[in-house]
Amino acid sequence: MVYCAATLGPSTIWVYSNDTKHTKEDPLLQVQELHDFIVDKVDDIKAQDIVTLDVRGKSSITDFMVLCTGTSNRHVASIADHVNKESKLIDYPPFGISGEEDGEWVIVDMGSVMLHIMQEDARNLYQLEKLWG
Repeated sequence: MVYCAATLGPSTIWVYSNDTKHTKEDPLLQVQELHDFIVDKVDDIKAQDIVTLDVRGKSSITDFMVLCTGTSNRHVASIADHVNKESKLIDYPPFGISGEEDGEWVIVDMGSVMLHIMQEDARNLYQLEKLWG
């Protein structure tokens, strides 16, 4: 059996590879660790105005929404692609990604944490912070 370390925020977890696949239901990735991982990855690629909304009790589909701004449609798509690739490296791929082809607003569904990557105009128009805050 092969092990590899994945650093998520301040903690390091060990995940199995080759023999064992972890699922979204696996408690190995706790919600806070997943949140910290996502924030770290969007920050890696220079996302702007990163905000987290706690939507527990307001949404039945996720616990947290991470919102961030990309400077262009290419930047927005690159942020989503980076999170997708990095999450696959720790064997925790997204449930889905929507909006990559347009690049105005991309949603990366990570289960307990939903990532919204938007260009500034879209973010100002939809004002998710006001809607869900």
